[in-house]
Amino acid sequence: MGVMTIVLAAVLVGSVGLLIGILLCLAGKKFAVEENETEASVRAALPGNNCGGCGYAGCDGLARAIAEGEAPVNACPVGGAATAEQIGRIMGVEAQEEEPQTAFVACAGDCTVAKVKYEYYGKADCKAASVAPGGGDKLCAYGCLGLGSCVRACPFDAIHVVRGVAVVDEEKCKACGRCVAACPKHLISMIPKNAPARVRCSSHDMARTVMQACEVGCRGCTLCTRACPNGAARMDNGLAVIDYSLCTGCGACAEKCPAHSIQMKAAAEN
Repeated sequence: MGVMTIVLAAVLVGSVGLLIGILLCLAGKKFAVEENETEASVRAALPGNNCGGCGYAGCDGLARAIAEGEAPVNACPVGGAATAEQIGRIMGVEAQEEEPQTAFVACAGDCTVAKVKYEYYGKADCKAASVAPGGGDKLCAYGCLGLGSCVRACPFDAIHVVRGVAVVDEEKCKACGRCVAACPKHLISMIPKNAPARVRCSSHDMARTVMQACEVGCRGCTLCTRACPNGAARMDNGLAVIDYSLCTGCGACAEKCPAHSIQMKAAAEN
């Protein structure tokens, strides 16, 4: 093979490479997706936890939805009011102030007051235990299994298992909702952070069954509903529930509850 052949081959390969590069450059410019500056600014304002608490697929999804007007500027539960205000300035709208929320575990049946029907030796996961006979080892079929699925789901270290029951640290909770989705017993919900009265029970069993299973279970006695001067306490299929829009925090329901299933916020924190 002569030197001229080698040179021609090199020139040909180089020319082809140059041509491909030019074509790729032209194609990149033609099919390039223009960056939405508003979306980029909103994305930069979001905390970046990608927790999904907003209902979108991470912060990128939420930023796109806000920029397109499909989501409100205060849709991020983690960022709170400060983030909402910043995004509001970007979008040129006023952020509506919303009441802070927190996760709440509607069960107080820890190992000191709740009875068990057998020893569970399976996988340390609430979902796995919930499909065991009787829905878990606790005598109360509604009770917290205490195996920490919610703990592992929380990206903010805001929930821990204490004496066999999940307990929320409201100062750390960002109301992202991951613990709610992780609980197979549906014991965790979002409530107003300043909600004064909380019913720490989810059992709809008859009073006798509840009393046999847990010392602090709601017995459906209706004393709380009769004691409440504002009609905030009512019964739902044998279980006391609180209407937070009517509750003034007088404490009458908690005082009358014979099982201490209802706790006031200050008492629950101590």
